[in-house]
Amino acid sequence: MKIAQVPPLYESVPPKLYGGTERVVSYLTDELIRQGHDVVLFGTCDSRTKATIFPVCEQALRLNKDCKDPLAWHIYQLQLVLEHAKEFDIIHFHNDYLHYPFSKKAGYSHITTLHGRLDMPDLKPIYRKFYDIPVVSISDSQRAPLPHANWLDTVYHGLPEDLYQQGNGEGGYLAFLGRISPEKRPDRAIEIARQARIPLKIAAKVDAVDEQYYEKVIRPMLDDPFVEFIGEIGENEKGAFLGNALALLFPIDWPEPFGMVLIEAMANGTPVIAYNRGSVPEIITDGTTGFIVNSQKQAIQAVENLHRISRTTCRKTFERSFSSCIMAEKYVSNYERLLTPKTLTLYRKLQIEKV
Repeated sequence: MKIAQVPPLYESVPPKLYGGTERVVSYLTDELIRQGHDVVLFGTCDSRTKATIFPVCEQALRLNKDCKDPLAWHIYQLQLVLEHAKEFDIIHFHNDYLHYPFSKKAGYSHITTLHGRLDMPDLKPIYRKFYDIPVVSISDSQRAPLPHANWLDTVYHGLPEDLYQQGNGEGGYLAFLGRISPEKRPDRAIEIARQARIPLKIAAKVDAVDEQYYEKVIRPMLDDPFVEFIGEIGENEKGAFLGNALALLFPIDWPEPFGMVLIEAMANGTPVIAYNRGSVPEIITDGTTGFIVNSQKQAIQAVENLHRISRTTCRKTFERSFSSCIMAEKYVSNYERLLTPKTLTLYRKLQIEKV
């Protein structure tokens, strides 16, 4: 099958530092190629992938100080996709609703994975108007605000099985990984660690929109001797950071659509202590791969009970449910559902000939 992957352009594929969507696109693309498919990535020139790169812009827009209008580059990207659409069996979009007016009239087979939160009122008119656009959720809970959307499936994110190895938590600290933002609640993580009397290491980026929150709320809390702020880290550093941690703290205060860090922790054998919001109960099994809590008191009790969680079970749960192989197979199944009858017949004939 010849597949086009269309990611956002804010980060490279994979991202050099933080970037959940682009990381998923990277894992999916490389796994599809491993499974024998032909994949073209409409991305940035600084992307690193096994796929053929169709260059859209020189570098990731977030890291390009000369980029003043990122929307312009995304419109340009969509025009390139439209011009080459007939070359692909299916086009897989990861940039939300931006392509809907193009795709509704173009007639090519396409699918869209929605990676973000969907509980904004502004989205309802779009999904009523584009009710027939096939979309995939990354958790069942993500769908709740838009029950009338054309949901095709839920496909959980996945990681390559050899990306991380099981750690032993020998660092003796709690970990917070991701973004410094009000909805991620690093302030809660600091309070949990402080009251549990266990060191906390924070590896997180600060977006421009969250600088005021960081300066007013989080920076004053970093003076605590139990807290170490590392800053933003890349994929190569995550294994040691998570594998050496006693647990990952995930004290969110928003309807998390998925939470890549949850399965990154499990891949390293690291238990998760998470607040019961969004996708958390779909990803974490309470008492098996971590603890799901509803208060700071419960979170502290969970820290005290971490010895009850098997790191081996955490790792095996990841392998069984959240590998990139499983993710790619589910997407291929959905691609087949969307192919035109003529294209699907040709595709299946080629598959038989390969065997």
